[in-house]
Amino acid sequence: MSHQLSVVIISKNEEKFIADAVKSASFANEVLVLDSGSTDETCSIARNLGAKVMHQDWLGFGPQKNKAVELAKNDWVFVLDSDERITLELQSEILSTLKNPTTDGYHVARLNKFFGKNIRHCGLYPDYSIRLFNRCKGKFNEVSVHESVQIKGATAKLKNHMLHLAFDTVEEFSNKQRKYAALSQKKKSLIKAFVSPIWTFVKIYIFRLGFVEGWHGFIIAKVYAQYTFWKYFE
Repeated sequence: MSHQLSVVIISKNEEKFIADAVKSASFANEVLVLDSGSTDETCSIARNLGAKVMHQDWLGFGPQKNKAVELAKNDWVFVLDSDERITLELQSEILSTLKNPTTDGYHVARLNKFFGKNIRHCGLYPDYSIRLFNRCKGKFNEVSVHESVQIKGATAKLKNHMLHLAFDTVEEFSNKQRKYAALSQKKKSLIKAFVSPIWTFVKIYIFRLGFVEGWHGFIIAKVYAQYTFWKYFE
């Protein structure tokens, strides 16, 4: 007998993205959107598409996702961001996997789209993270940024990827990295502030073949280098 699945999405003012996220999750037994105070049409769009919409004041990325997982009605959950899409191939693989799960959690690859281009280099693909898991065996760590699922048990990888509409513009990308740097809580270091960005750029652009992506690869390496500088200097 196949296990029931809940897809959970956290949101705030995501009217641009939420419809396609919910539609891509509609194969699940439940789609739950946990909103933290949208003032746009996010909630009504999700509700009209059949999602269950609930409210929770913002707790931080890890705690907010844990709350969404806790509120789901099924033990097997898939955690999806509003700017991500579950492909048809991944849908089929998830349903097949849930007929007879062999582990407690599954890493899912993510194909990131930057400024209109799917990026397969720069160290950004396959970009695995645990997204499908049994909530009885795992939860998100409660960090301020770059949260991840910690599983008490075995994990495996699914073959198919989901899509991530990462950034439409360079400005949007840069602003988000500056915000993440402010949340990183790294100890400030002048030496690391000047050495680490150089290494970050070389690693992404040269060793991780960012140059293959042309202009996109150069910008991605440059902004991640800036992020490293901000993290240790500001």
